[in-house]
Parts: sequence; structure tokens; C-alpha cells
Amino acid sequence: MNALYASWWRRPLMALEYAAFRRGPMSMAPSQFGAFAYSSPHFETPNLQFHVQPLSLDKFGDELHPFPAITVSVCNLRPTSRGSIHLASADPLAAPQIQPNYLSTPQDEQVAVDSLKLVRKIIAQAPLQVFSPREHRPGPEARSDADLLAAARDLGTTIFHPVGTAKMGHRNDPMAVVDAQLRVRGVRGLRIADASVMPTITSGNTNSPTMMIAEKAARMMLAEA
Repeated sequence: MNALYASWWRRPLMALEYAAFRRGPMSMAPSQFGAFAYSSPHFETPNLQFHVQPLSLDKFGDELHPFPAITVSVCNLRPTSRGSIHLASADPLAAPQIQPNYLSTPQDEQVAVDSLKLVRKIIAQAPLQVFSPREHRPGPEARSDADLLAAARDLGTTIFHPVGTAKMGHRNDPMAVVDAQLRVRGVRGLRIADASVMPTITSGNTNSPTMMIAEKAARMMLAEA
């Protein structure tokens, strides 16, 4: 896809193909393949989620690379690093202070390194070698664990599953924002029903669990009414 649509004058072809035949790149989801895996045998259940896209670019918003390529991205499903978000002022329009603290624990660092090694192991399998794949980023020169960790810090980004900024917890938990009924502590008549109430992130996409939280919240409110 990269080689075909990297040139700006070819991009209208995507729109025309979709409008006329309902097929082509515009008819596809960004990720064409997904998988769950273990970064190492030390985990009892899969702790990684793969997304594979039939395109390649340095970062979202940049131009496509001018060569055929895929992007294999891997997500740590159970990160141990913890970030924070705080109000910057009493002004409701002021941007909050967000500190994600990515890769701030030894476990997350090791998972990042092992994840990149696993990607290389998968690409090295015989069915994919018939395409003579070449690694673009981080590149074959990144060999040591220190190199791979540096690459993870440079290339890594967030994904669309943030949780836990208003965690549910026991009344004795100083970090708990809502109680077991999703009621905001210290504020009457206010509940929160989204992924922010999760005490820890789910080991996969957050959409379905968030819908379940909302349905549970609706049932509790109806019961009280």
C-alpha cells in the first residue's frame, strides 16, 4: 500500500475505488491482523497484544514511506508504570498536567525489550522470509538490550486505552475517586461510568468492559430510583 498511495496524486484513487466498488484501502480497518502473545514464559497469561498495519510511516500524521511495508506494533497489556493527571488551576478550560511516566519500571523496560525480540522472531519465520523483509525501524543495528530499550523509548507511543484516572476502590484507599456504586466521593448525585474507574487496565481492548461498566451503572441507578 505504501508504494501505491505514497504519492499525493494517487490518493484520489482510493476515494474513487471506494466510491465505485466499495473496496480498496478505504474499506479496510487500519489494523488487518491482531494477536495476543507472551513476552516471556514468566507470565501465566498473554501480556502482549499485536496490531499489524499494511502501511508504514515514521509516526502518525507523517507521509507514508515510499516502499512496500507493514508496521508491526506491540502493546504491553499490563504495564506496571504509573502516571498521573492533575488539575493545573481552578480554570476549567486550563489544560491538565499529565505525566504518563512510560517505561518507568524495570518490568516494563524488560517487556519492551522482549517484545521487540519477539517481533523479530516472528518476522524471521519461513512463511515471511519469502518476501525478503528488511527492518526499517529500529533497524538491524539495534542489537543489545540497551539498544532495544532506547528504541522503545524513542519509537513508543500511547494507544487508545487509557484508564484509572478516577479509580474505584475502598473508602480507606486514598487514591480511590469512586466507591463500589461508582459514586464520586464527597460529591452528591454524581457518578462516573467509563474506563477511568478501572483500578487497573484490562488485558485487552477497553471498549467492551467500558460498556459493561455503563450497563452496571444504569442498573444501580434504576435500582436506587
